[in-house]
Amino acid sequence: MFRYTLTALVLFTASTAISSENIADKYPGSLLYDEPVEVIPGVWSAIGATAPPTYENSGHNNNLSFIVTGDGVVVINGSAAYALAKALHDEIKRITDQPVKLVFNENGQGHATLGNSYWAEQGVPIVAHVDAAHEVEENGGPNLQAMKGYNRDKAEGTTVQVPTETFSDEYIVEMGDFRIEARHLGPAHSPGDIVVWLPEQSLVISGDMAFHERMLPIFADTITADWLETWENEFEALGATYVIPGHGHPTNMAQVRRYTRDYLIYLRGKIRDHIDAGGELTDAYYVDQTPYTHLDTFEELAKKNAGRVFEQMEWE
Repeated sequence: MFRYTLTALVLFTASTAISSENIADKYPGSLLYDEPVEVIPGVWSAIGATAPPTYENSGHNNNLSFIVTGDGVVVINGSAAYALAKALHDEIKRITDQPVKLVFNENGQGHATLGNSYWAEQGVPIVAHVDAAHEVEENGGPNLQAMKGYNRDKAEGTTVQVPTETFSDEYIVEMGDFRIEARHLGPAHSPGDIVVWLPEQSLVISGDMAFHERMLPIFADTITADWLETWENEFEALGATYVIPGHGHPTNMAQVRRYTRDYLIYLRGKIRDHIDAGGELTDAYYVDQTPYTHLDTFEELAKKNAGRVFEQMEWE
């Protein structure tokens, strides 16, 4: 199996000018958008498309990671559909004969949780933050219907499966050669966001705490001031050498800082200037975001992000 080193992946993310939205499925023999790569020894990730979910990418537009510990496999993200989770499991079986013993949901969104139904069928415990589990209970049905809309026949077998175990602050696993710390660092991108921290390897699977190749989305319940506080006080404090983000290739802290923390500060600054000048919401959508036009999903998200930050900052 062809493997990339982390160094090669970092160089790729720094130098490529090709939008992932314009690249066809990289792994046509599987529902996965791309073949899993070994980032560091024992830690693998199937890198999803940095584009909206479509039938062509099977909803694999986030990263599906797993850790081969020596005493079992830990999967990070249930995936967007039953069939997609099975495709990931097929790849895991090609790599190791160790059984999957645990699945983490990085948050309560559909592309992290709708594949839970496959893992539950295998008898694998599914762990998430309590707020993410609540999101699945509240929004799992609508998320499933939306996924069926684009995935059509690829949605077959998918049902809403809530996590089987929850936690509030941290969930620590000692398995094989790894100490695996699932942590809720604080408010960030969406309710129940967690990171999976490997302290001995200095690697963090950041989930949607950190973005870099695609523009981050700001939802109605994304409080950007809180996200920045969590970043400054908790995420940076990890001192991670390696970062596997929720979307995009593995990279380093400097890269995700530039396109997550720095973007949030930049956009909030532009909106603050707009508000101080007496600007209204109708014009806030058009504040200058040109330094970020090269990011995938810019066209889909930039105006929405500006509008939502205006709505928040108007009352700060």
